Amino acid sequence: MALSDSRSAASVRTPPRRGEARAALMEAALELVASESNFSALSLRRIARRAGVVPTAFYRHFQDMDALGMALVEDTFTELRRMLGDADLPSMPIDGLTRYSVQLFALHVRDHRLLFQFLIKERYAGSAAMRAAIHGHISALIDELADDLAQFEEFNHIDIEDLRMIAELVVNAIVAVSERILDVSPDAAADEALMLRAEKQLRLIFLGVGRWNSRSTHRAGPRGSPEIAREN
Repeated sequence: MALSDSRSAASVRTPPRRGEARAALMEAALELVASESNFSALSLRRIARRAGVVPTAFYRHFQDMDALGMALVEDTFTELRRMLGDADLPSMPIDGLTRYSVQLFALHVRDHRLLFQFLIKERYAGSAAMRAAIHGHISALIDELADDLAQFEEFNHIDIEDLRMIAELVVNAIVAVSERILDVSPDAAADEALMLRAEKQLRLIFLGVGRWNSRSTHRAGPRGSPEIAREN
């Protein structure tokens, strides 16, 4: 079940009903990460207290804190994949796709603000295992996006290896957009400026895609620098 941002960040919430303790623990951890510090600085007892459960109840749902952290990573990417799957981007015409994609992602980030605040922080400050898990999920998203791009007729001239490189540029741009979305308060003018900037970045990427030739070969330049050999 997706975690929402609707609850207030009270220091201790009402004890959860039977069957809701796991979600309460996950949301309590997200609230603490968003308001105070990164996940590795939290204690099991603080999370349990915030969730309104006794510390021993934690172990009914998670083996340890690392397991809780991994569950939050999985939840973040599960929600993201569900959003992308529902959008079915490969079925859309290429015209207008960048604008739609940016707006869709921005809305998703705001609707799951706590999850993405957690992801952005732990991508660099988390434990080695958590950083590796996040990197693995992002790498998988890049592969999936490359496969989606391969379905567009406009990209038929580009091989899958180069499509993956393009997908990596797109994903990195989108991650940067999510960081800016989380840094600013919702405001119509600021939102529009942010969306236009993100859309422009993606358009610049795809402008280069239209001129890219995967069949070009590389040869050494006069001083050993790489040079693209153009076809006659």
